[in-house]
Amino acid sequence: MKIAFIGLGNMGGGMAANLVKAGHEVNAFDLSEAALAQARENGCAPFTDAKQAVQGVDAVVTMLPNGKIVDGVYSGDVVGQAPAGAI
Repeated sequence: MKIAFIGLGNMGGGMAANLVKAGHEVNAFDLSEAALAQARENGCAPFTDAKQAVQGVDAVVTMLPNGKIVDGVYSGDVVGQAPAGAI
């Protein structure tokens, strides 16, 4: 399964890495360059643009620090780039 993972902080980075270990292909997005570098080391494909990260995936997972940011992702144009049924 190809999964976009948005939010690679304390919880998200480890979860994305575990998805890779389980055999999934993970497109990883975070605002932090350090988090993206760690994601690359863990086998994820790092993206600096969330809209690009969600294109062509089977599922989108978010692990974000607060409701305002979550709302911004799910009500903004990022979700509109994901295939139907991926959310």
